[in-house]
Amino acid sequence: MINIYIARHGQDEDNIKGILNGRRDQSLTKNGINQAKHVASKIAKANIKFDKIYSSPLKRALKTAEIISETTNSPSPIIMDELIEREFGIMTGKQHSDIIKLCSPHILQSKDITYFLNPEGAETFPELIERSHKIIKKLQDENDEGNVLIVTHGDIGKMIYATFYNLDWKKALQQFYFGNADLLLLSKDSSPENTHVFKITNSQTKNQMSKD
Repeated sequence: MINIYIARHGQDEDNIKGILNGRRDQSLTKNGINQAKHVASKIAKANIKFDKIYSSPLKRALKTAEIISETTNSPSPIIMDELIEREFGIMTGKQHSDIIKLCSPHILQSKDITYFLNPEGAETFPELIERSHKIIKKLQDENDEGNVLIVTHGDIGKMIYATFYNLDWKKALQQFYFGNADLLLLSKDSSPENTHVFKITNSQTKNQMSKD
């Protein structure tokens, strides 16, 4: 049996501007690098060891994975194309503030985020669930036991979580916010309500930046 840890990438250039990035390949901001360093340090202090690290091919995820790998003395990241973020279709590059105007009534609102459901050219959440099944199967086929880390993105990360625990995707989207550089644990010994290992807040990374 393997334990699957999921980290979301640190803040990137689109995140800070309120842009829907999807598969736009933007670099981490200085704050994003500090977020990655902060979660990596917390992982190391908790003595969590990774047998393998897999990463989305996008720069923001791969850089986060490399920072975690170096800080925790874990193996170098393996790129897994299936971990790429959701295809946003015509919403790629639009402002977050445009979602309600452009996508209503086909939206789902949580406490923190407004999700668009099916704009032209975008992957739907049921399609992300199908991709998540393939990701989990691939991880289980390639790893008999131990701890595996995947570094990925918000929407696909939440759907991997929903798939692992066999949750309705709408419920999963509304359950919690998967923030930049947060770390989740998916395990048969860990309930879906207690999936967060670490939450990385802006105040924490600002404190970290003042030390760098």
